[in-house]
Amino acid sequence: MEAAGQESTPASYPRVKPDFKSELESFRTETLAKADTQEKNCLPTAADVQSEKAQRSVIEGIEGFDASRLKHAETKEKNPLPDVEAIQAEKGVQQFIAGIESFDTKSLKHADTVEKNLLPTAETIEAEKRA
Repeated sequence: MEAAGQESTPASYPRVKPDFKSELESFRTETLAKADTQEKNCLPTAADVQSEKAQRSVIEGIEGFDASRLKHAETKEKNPLPDVEAIQAEKGVQQFIAGIESFDTKSLKHADTVEKNLLPTAETIEAEKRA
């Protein structure tokens, strides 16, 4: 691609360094290693062809479907609203939760916890050892 106002002349080509040019000229293709070309044949298997035929028959069946053979059906709408008992139960649960959330902990009295650790007497230990 030429930019506007620039001509393509041999003088405007990029210059190749002389040492690189001499390497290219002295290169011998005999030094290359021999490589075997492996051709791969990616033909579909019989199972692939069979599955594609099955898919194609399904698609053709859908495209060729005759909608005039369908029967008319009446839609029955059900009332998804809860009954009065369910509403009252939900209100009771909401009031219970609101009572817990609005509980004033300052109205509680202070209580001291007394831990009691009853250790067995020496007589009880002796009786268990004998048993």
